[in-house]
Amino acid sequence: MFKNRYPFVSIVKELLEVKGIYFFLLLCLLSFLLLFIKKNFVEYEITAFQILDERGEMGMFKIISGLQYLSIPLVYLLKFFFIAFFIWVGCFGFGYRITYANCWHIVLVCEIIFVLPELIKILWFMSVHTDPNYFEVRAFYPLSLMNFFDYEHVADRWHYPLKALNVFEVIYWFMIIAGIYIKSEKVYRQSVIIGIFGYVVPFLFWLGYYTMVYK
Repeated sequence: MFKNRYPFVSIVKELLEVKGIYFFLLLCLLSFLLLFIKKNFVEYEITAFQILDERGEMGMFKIISGLQYLSIPLVYLLKFFFIAFFIWVGCFGFGYRITYANCWHIVLVCEIIFVLPELIKILWFMSVHTDPNYFEVRAFYPLSLMNFFDYEHVADRWHYPLKALNVFEVIYWFMIIAGIYIKSEKVYRQSVIIGIFGYVVPFLFWLGYYTMVYK
């Protein structure tokens, strides 16, 4: 049924068939690997970092990097907890009986889409823009609104929102909606409404809040 009417839903359906714990471990492993490659083959190749390394002053940066590796599972758990909660509330508000565990599973498998921009970013700086500075690496996000602006002329408070609004984020919205549709086995149109009010609206509200409180 899903495959015939909405082809992209079948992809999410197949992802949801993977046991949550295995998918979480896979996601953490991929994130760890991509972070390692980005650190060692992109960021540490920046001239400023090479100079610090020659001076023996890279110790603090490597400690921070170590903490980033360790924080990967925790960051995912916190992110999934809050997003799943908002989606669960949205489902409950519209009378959809989806358990919190199902919402958590949906958020978990949909996160896989964000592996792609990280991979593209690494390939971009390793093969195309091979001599970036640190700020260029931080400001770059594939297929995002930031690509339409010169980051040097954009206020810092807008950097994160402009990077967060990207093609992969929109695909993520549709994946969330597909997950709700699959788990609820209800009408697709109502799943769209739940996805919008359960995730998209809170997400846009968060971006607006971020720009207002940023200092």
